[in-house]
Amino acid sequence: MKLYMHAAACSLSPHIVCRELGLDIELVQVDRQTHRTSDGKDYLAINGNGYVPALMLDDGKVLTEGPAIVQFLADSVSQGSAMLPEVGNLKRNEVQSYLNFITAELHKPMVLLFNPLYSSVHEQIRALISKRLARLDGRLAGPYLTGEAFTVADAYLFVCLNWSPWTGIDLQQWPGLHGFMAHVAARPKVREALQAEELEAFDADGVYFAPQAYLASAGRTGSPVRP
Repeated sequence: MKLYMHAAACSLSPHIVCRELGLDIELVQVDRQTHRTSDGKDYLAINGNGYVPALMLDDGKVLTEGPAIVQFLADSVSQGSAMLPEVGNLKRNEVQSYLNFITAELHKPMVLLFNPLYSSVHEQIRALISKRLARLDGRLAGPYLTGEAFTVADAYLFVCLNWSPWTGIDLQQWPGLHGFMAHVAARPKVREALQAEELEAFDADGVYFAPQAYLASAGRTGSPVRP
């Protein structure tokens, strides 16, 4: 399988899931400006939307949209039930509910904070996100969203919250979410994924990660992630 990705983008979520499940995956970088892939293909011919992630299966079929991809990955192996309970188990629907919440209420609004075209309403967007995060902080059932088990929704949430320093959102005001980031960042397979994407920790707690180019543009310095 091939995972089309950008470093530190939402494609990091299925990347983490693949490593947690022990799935063999080939990472293919996509250039944001040219839409050319690191293996010389036109990414728009693979995913006409132009954004990542996309998962190409061994038979050439392509699956897009991160929440759908991580569910497919979890369902593709027997051990995947640890990250996404089986059909008929209410816990599965709980994880799916979180996936929908993250994609609609956190991922898309946070992306707008990177876009200068929306700068006039960034404060209002930030206020909406903060309201959602406060609610989420109060609903944590344990170290992870649904309790003790690390699920596909946790991988997705980790990636979105990892953008917080770059969007002017301070997670320190929500101790549960800040602790969540620390728990996920400490997972060996998560650190393998971070290292593979050449991401560096740049905060004192070591729970936020970014590519070197972003670190340089923000005047920050980081240290290499080690598994």
